[in-house]
Amino acid sequence: MKFKTVEWIDGKIKILDQTLLPLEEKYLELETPGEVGRAIKEMKVRGAPLIGIVAAYGVALAWMKKLDVERAIEELRKTRPTAYNLFYALDRMKKAYREGKDLIEEAISIHKEDEEICRKIGEYGFSLLSGDEITGMTICNAGALATGGMGTALAPFYVAKEKGKKVRVFVPETRPFLQGARLTAWELSRNGIEVYLVSDGAKAHILRTEKVDIVITGADRIAMNGDAANKIGTLGLAVCANEFGVPFYIAAPHTTFDPGIKSGDEIPIEERSHDEVFYCGGTRIAPEGIGARNPVFDVTSEKYIHGFITDAGIIKKPYDKNIPSLIMPLLRGRG
Repeated sequence: MKFKTVEWIDGKIKILDQTLLPLEEKYLELETPGEVGRAIKEMKVRGAPLIGIVAAYGVALAWMKKLDVERAIEELRKTRPTAYNLFYALDRMKKAYREGKDLIEEAISIHKEDEEICRKIGEYGFSLLSGDEITGMTICNAGALATGGMGTALAPFYVAKEKGKKVRVFVPETRPFLQGARLTAWELSRNGIEVYLVSDGAKAHILRTEKVDIVITGADRIAMNGDAANKIGTLGLAVCANEFGVPFYIAAPHTTFDPGIKSGDEIPIEERSHDEVFYCGGTRIAPEGIGARNPVFDVTSEKYIHGFITDAGIIKKPYDKNIPSLIMPLLRGRG
């Protein structure tokens, strides 16, 4: 990767401010749990695995500075409601704290494990890609910008490029926060992959008229029955992919699976400020005096998902049997 999203350096957390991309590549240093919480809320860091890593480092800051660690954990828990990696990382840090472990070492371990997980996801995902030329589609950003490694949904494409394949990826813009346009298009092009940006409304047309081999997206939380929450627009993409016979896969680490959630109906869906819908690039694009809805995630039913690309391998149906049997031992084994 040509950039780093997060580093622990001399008792500080160094992050890439993703709200400024693609126009400015600026790094920030976070020195308190409060600064970490604000960075997560303001989406300076985003992406389920990365949120978990940065939150873990935030707990390590509290421990290092002899602050109230459990209070810091509870405050960080309130920053984003949908991404399960956040809660997994915080629960693991709480367990480590109560066991008297070094919390800096624990946070670094969470970070390093995510790097390894991303590589495994990339290798497993590559096994689904055939031929010398590969065309994919994704949505939002589930690449290196969203993780501690090479990403989840983008990892198979990076591995394919490493192995000499010609790769191109169609990227919807992902309104209203434009993660596709600002982040994924920037990241893929920065790392030498051919990328085509399309409007959100063009997804179905591209799938119908282009030879797209596979759609791979990330996820922020996955239920035990295989329903998955991801960035708004994922459900529509999955429906379109199924309509036009394009395999739809979700790439996610085992830490994104929530053993406490039976189905997608139980997943909390975050709604953000209406201003994100009313404005684009600081310019108002809607009339005054109207209402808005801004759900930033949706839930894709398991029936539209061909499989899950995980660090435990590729999980296929029946999900209600295979997800618990493969994922639960990993969750128990890591805290």
